[in-house]
Amino acid sequence: MNGTLGIIGSGSIGGAVARLAVDAGIDVVLSNSRGPESLRGLTERLGPRARAATPAEAAGVGDWTVVAVPFSAVPHLPADALAGKIVIDANNYYRLRDGAIAELLTGSLTAGELFQRYAPAARTVKTFNTIYFEHLISLARPAGSPDRSALPIAGDDDAAKESVTELLDRLGYDTVDVGATTESWRIQEGSPAYVLPYLSDPRLPWPRDPGKPADATEIRTALEQARNRP
Repeated sequence: MNGTLGIIGSGSIGGAVARLAVDAGIDVVLSNSRGPESLRGLTERLGPRARAATPAEAAGVGDWTVVAVPFSAVPHLPADALAGKIVIDANNYYRLRDGAIAELLTGSLTAGELFQRYAPAARTVKTFNTIYFEHLISLARPAGSPDRSALPIAGDDDAAKESVTELLDRLGYDTVDVGATTESWRIQEGSPAYVLPYLSDPRLPWPRDPGKPADATEIRTALEQARNRP
């Protein structure tokens, strides 16, 4: 079974995941806050495996649903449609973009934990949030490739994490399990595992950096460097 991937938020990361999924033979249903018509150009570029819908429809038909939206939009997700679904939380909190969110500024919650409060019945796995979208596409490799990269994942549902691991394998990535959602601070913005492992030269702006593979060992090393929860 090829499966269907729903995507809520079809910007840089959502579009990159859609590209990988279509190339892997997975049907994609894209959505955003502006409506299906606004996604016509993207679906035409992706080809016949891609179509546009509303966020609730994308959630309803997906074997997995990627949510990649500004964090300020998380409270407006179709929580009922996400209930019981394997939901991939690809979001990052950026204060300048998303405003002051007290629980995240104080560190009383991780961004992953706060996401779950708005989709409490979803089977959430956090991933795709630690890599620049252009590198996500360029670093994908078939299974067994010596230069295959790994992506960290976090979540509380072991079966959901297993399913997402299988999806990532199809998209071109190995995985490193960070642990429960409470441990997802290790992969938040500013952590050693965030973006840096995939950069060939950290001094370059991300759009100019060609990216470099980062295998599971390198990702585990980066995760170990994040020793104190903020």
